Amino acid sequence: MELKTKYQYTYFIYPYVIHENKYDKYLLKLLNHKHCKVKFFEREKDMDLYHYFLPNIQEFMFQGFEFSKEKINSFERFNKEMQSVILSKYPTTIFEYDLGSDMQGKAGDTEGIFFHMQKMQIVCFHTGICFLVMKTNIEESKDFHDVLDFNYKFRDIYAELNGLKQYENIRLQTATFSDVQKLTDLIKDLTGNVEDAKALNIDTNRFLTYAYTCIEQEHWNDDKQFKNIEFEFFKYANIFPSSYKSNFDKKHMEILSKWKFIRTGFTKAGMGLLTSGIDIHNYTKLPYLYENQYLYTYLLVQYQKIYLKKLENESKNKNMAAKARDKFIKFTKDLWIGEITNDDVGSHIYKKTRQVCETQKLYEDVKNKFDIAYKELNIEKESKVNKIILVILGISLLLNIINFISLIKMM
Repeated sequence: MELKTKYQYTYFIYPYVIHENKYDKYLLKLLNHKHCKVKFFEREKDMDLYHYFLPNIQEFMFQGFEFSKEKINSFERFNKEMQSVILSKYPTTIFEYDLGSDMQGKAGDTEGIFFHMQKMQIVCFHTGICFLVMKTNIEESKDFHDVLDFNYKFRDIYAELNGLKQYENIRLQTATFSDVQKLTDLIKDLTGNVEDAKALNIDTNRFLTYAYTCIEQEHWNDDKQFKNIEFEFFKYANIFPSSYKSNFDKKHMEILSKWKFIRTGFTKAGMGLLTSGIDIHNYTKLPYLYENQYLYTYLLVQYQKIYLKKLENESKNKNMAAKARDKFIKFTKDLWIGEITNDDVGSHIYKKTRQVCETQKLYEDVKNKFDIAYKELNIEKESKVNKIILVILGISLLLNIINFISLIKMM
């Protein structure tokens, strides 16, 4: 039986890097953009998100909660240049992109997939690491295979090598842009050149995929076990098309299966949650948590991974190595050691995402490089000190000889 969906959405995430010394200018660019607006969290509406994280992450990612209505009004009275300077001092700044009125887009010809671009955000960290985050959902179709095919196609629409031929029938229509080419132009405009990202070995041609799907309970319930749809879940979590037929190898992914009717798959390409409509929680409360608390958890791990790569890159430059080591120590204290949340689900997601992204291995590699560089620096310093001591001893010896000769002549 063809799987049917009850509720579904997919976030596509594009990571990019801005030079740190150009970060305030980049914020100014976004502030001057007619469709971009700083996101200020509402205490009453978003307090669950704020309290989900422990204080260290609250301060790092959500200082916007400190802005009262009076403070927001005061901020908005400043000119854009001053606003950019103020925002650049915060660890994280989030912008919302106004898409205008949503209209249906279409993927395919006569049997296409209709979808909405629901919202777009830009999450900027003060280190210059940023994420363009876009939320889409399929309309008209309830077929799970359409979700598979849409996610598989859409994540590659920014690919430079493939061009847009295979996506000619994707007609993305909003008040801001009318087709895929307009979307890719917008991404280039917002994110700038890709050289800094490529220098850190970041894939600049493909979106990370963060997906949520609740299927109808008739496919997965107490009588119909998960093993009957396991292969479909594998394709979903790995962002494979519906036509994929090969056997799957679980060793290339992490799976969270702590709850009976919820499975979450983690790969380097993304994260996908599949659940059953047998529990009302799975299509009411859970979708909200997944695109708020858990999405920011996922973004935090992606930030950690890229920032470690950035520090590793800076460690290779002798002029930057000492400062980079100080940054690494601060990163370790602020964002690496300890928990980020007391939420049970969030803790599991954080752990699994770090496992599949191999951040622990990356952290150890970077740490070892800094340790070696630090030892070499100390050896070099000791060598210089020893050379200076030898010179001083030589000069002292020479002076003693001269004094001794002078004494002999006087006798």
